[in-house]
Amino acid sequence: MVKISVIMGIYNCSTTLSESLDSLLAQTVTDWELIMCDDGSSDQTVEIALSYCQKWPDKMKLLQNERNLGLNKTLNRCLQYATGKYIARQDGDDISSETRFEEEMHILDNQPEVSIVSSTMVLFDDRGVWGQTNAVVYPDIKDFLKGTPFCHAASMTRKKAYDAVHGYSESDNYLRVEDYDLWLKMYVAGFRGINIIKPLYQMRDDRNAASRRKLKFRINESRVIIKAIRCFHLPFIDYIYAARPIIVGLIPNHIYLKLHRRQQKK
Repeated sequence: MVKISVIMGIYNCSTTLSESLDSLLAQTVTDWELIMCDDGSSDQTVEIALSYCQKWPDKMKLLQNERNLGLNKTLNRCLQYATGKYIARQDGDDISSETRFEEEMHILDNQPEVSIVSSTMVLFDDRGVWGQTNAVVYPDIKDFLKGTPFCHAASMTRKKAYDAVHGYSESDNYLRVEDYDLWLKMYVAGFRGINIIKPLYQMRDDRNAASRRKLKFRINESRVIIKAIRCFHLPFIDYIYAARPIIVGLIPNHIYLKLHRRQQKK
């Protein structure tokens, strides 16, 4: 058994996967395994992943979906093979700082009341770094009304918390917001988390990000907010927060991208 299991859904990321995997191999903590699951890629993603698995057979494993299933089902497949005490996430187009695992694991090892650890993230594209995310150190129930309280790809979580809520919800109602719903389920179950206010993760956020804000995914985000209001018995007036994702989803892409980048540069 290893200390950390890294779960990674990969899909058409052949141009970025090597850099992402190299950042894991550069971690100061070496007691980890990586479970990748390809979700029906049509490029060279599988070949690249296999080459790393062949070179690092004791650390890396590759699963393959017969067809594209979505990130929620793909990560649940990875969880079935995870043996670590802690579950870390990473995406195939992002980069972890070399001390990320060390710093996140230190908190989980020394603060038993904490089950979820994430960090702020640097945002970059093909032109370089352009922004950074913001986070609340100790998210509380009200923070769920404003959006997901933890950066999913930068997170490390106790496996027992995943087990307690049976992993990611697989309903299409939670596509693209599977992490938001995951944290909500964990908070309802009594688990709590912390954000490290230090960018330990670099997330690729380019113009392709616009494709991830389709209206149907914004509706899914509203569903999670409504679920949070009901689960936590929040005041009726808080339902107004559920309208925000849908309004944002109706904004034209070119305007959204400008507003998105302006907000993250603050």
